[in-house]
Amino acid sequence: MVFFRVTQNINVKTTDGTLVKYFKFKMPSDLNNETAYITTYDDFEDLKTVFKNVDAKLYHARLLKEDKIRQLEDFPIELGISNENEHLNYAKYKQDSSEFFINDKSNVESFLQDNQKVDLFKQLTIKKSKINVAFIGSLGHTIGQMICSCTALRIFYNKLKEVYDEVILDVYLNASNNTYFSRDKQIYLNQDFINKVHPLSLNVKRFCTYDYFVDNSMVSKNTSYYSELNHIDAWLYKFGIDFNKISKYDKYNQINIEKVNVKDELKLKLTKLKRKGKLLLYHPYSADPKKSIPQEFAVKILKELLKKNEDYLIVTTLNIDSKFKDDRLVNLNRDSQTFQDLTYIVSCVDCMVTTHTATMHLSDAFMIPTVVISTSSKIDELIKYYDYVKAIKIEDSSKSMSKFIFENDSLTFYRFESWKKLKTSKIIKLLETF
Repeated sequence: MVFFRVTQNINVKTTDGTLVKYFKFKMPSDLNNETAYITTYDDFEDLKTVFKNVDAKLYHARLLKEDKIRQLEDFPIELGISNENEHLNYAKYKQDSSEFFINDKSNVESFLQDNQKVDLFKQLTIKKSKINVAFIGSLGHTIGQMICSCTALRIFYNKLKEVYDEVILDVYLNASNNTYFSRDKQIYLNQDFINKVHPLSLNVKRFCTYDYFVDNSMVSKNTSYYSELNHIDAWLYKFGIDFNKISKYDKYNQINIEKVNVKDELKLKLTKLKRKGKLLLYHPYSADPKKSIPQEFAVKILKELLKKNEDYLIVTTLNIDSKFKDDRLVNLNRDSQTFQDLTYIVSCVDCMVTTHTATMHLSDAFMIPTVVISTSSKIDELIKYYDYVKAIKIEDSSKSMSKFIFENDSLTFYRFESWKKLKTSKIIKLLETF
């Protein structure tokens, strides 16, 4: 976390219209007040940019000394692996990030045993029946990561319930320049155990009303356990929970469909489609081009799925190829504009063929038989708890002839060789094994 003050009063509006109000620091003042603020490292950097765009001479965010604020009598207890002095530690990380990553898988287990491991239950020292906990910062940057982290968060919540009668859990998300704040807020509020979702920053006085807090700032960007482990296990490790002792049957993704609000038109459309036959969701593209199926092969797979799976209607939320039409292909792209729309569509289909993206994680929440086509070497680790997801791995056969440090696509050969080897019959056979 970062602790700071502002030089002038200013309001910052989030994407859902909420105003985050900042007031000029009152001097002299106890640091436990409404004009000293807390946020994540990256949200602080975003806020500085916002101030610069408004008036670089008038508006500034000044760092406060973390040690002095942490010494406040009412400062809450940090749970999980500590992120103390993050601002200083991240500066060191940027100088030599190689120290924070492990390439040899055989060393991962020993790293986890030797570095930072904590026991959540030993940190629960407050003796009362009702507690409140603040989570500072998002537990992921993509929809898929946040869905997985909510699974770990549910387990964390249940562990706290073993000690306390009532647990109130609030989440504070980056908001200064987060265009996805509204979407992220929806994802977390779908979970029944989360009380409220607030925008960052929050003032120190409000922060000190909490009993405990968990600091997620920059965790997924500069910690090797996050890059090496399954996302659920990585967050459990961060929370001070031994993930090896948690049953795989507790590591399931969960979406409350009753909290998903979509237009009646979409509900009616899917109801009519299901009356016509079984639905297969085809989702070959990701926001990350490296995870996407190249369009030439995506179209080829689509045509073969239509030809060889006559029992299915194929639905998609993507514009795969505007020139290709088929009576059994239904494009729901215009109906899938939000996270809730996509979630509802996934919940209604009978099976899925997807690339490594959010749909893969959503399918687990609804136990949808899914074949994921992935270029990730870690795909088996990512889906290890998904009983209804099977992977087809695409090995990277590309070779770069560029002599420069930067990549040059025109000098990269054999990029699509592995894709040429992918057989649609293999996809169909995997779907038939569920």
